[in-house]
Amino acid sequence: MTDRASRIEAALRAAFTPSLLRIGDDSARHAGHAGARAEGETHYSVLLVAEAFTGMGRVARSRRVHEVLAAEFGSGMHALALTLRSPEEQARAEAGG
Repeated sequence: MTDRASRIEAALRAAFTPSLLRIGDDSARHAGHAGARAEGETHYSVLLVAEAFTGMGRVARSRRVHEVLAAEFGSGMHALALTLRSPEEQARAEAGG
């Protein structure tokens, strides 16, 4: 497992046991922006649905994910767009509410 997306996936699965996890590499859309590198792997989007987020506020969820991925930020990841939901919140989102 050498690419950053795979490492992100492994770390998030180990930490949160998600019911849904989607990771997108958005680096190409940020070429030329601050923090972008020619080799990519700098900007990601994550949808993470996990029971662990039940009862946890939005900022606490984000902090927890950033803690889990600290090594990736330390090795060149620049930006992370997060959608973090409990299973109940995901069900409401899928139902359109």
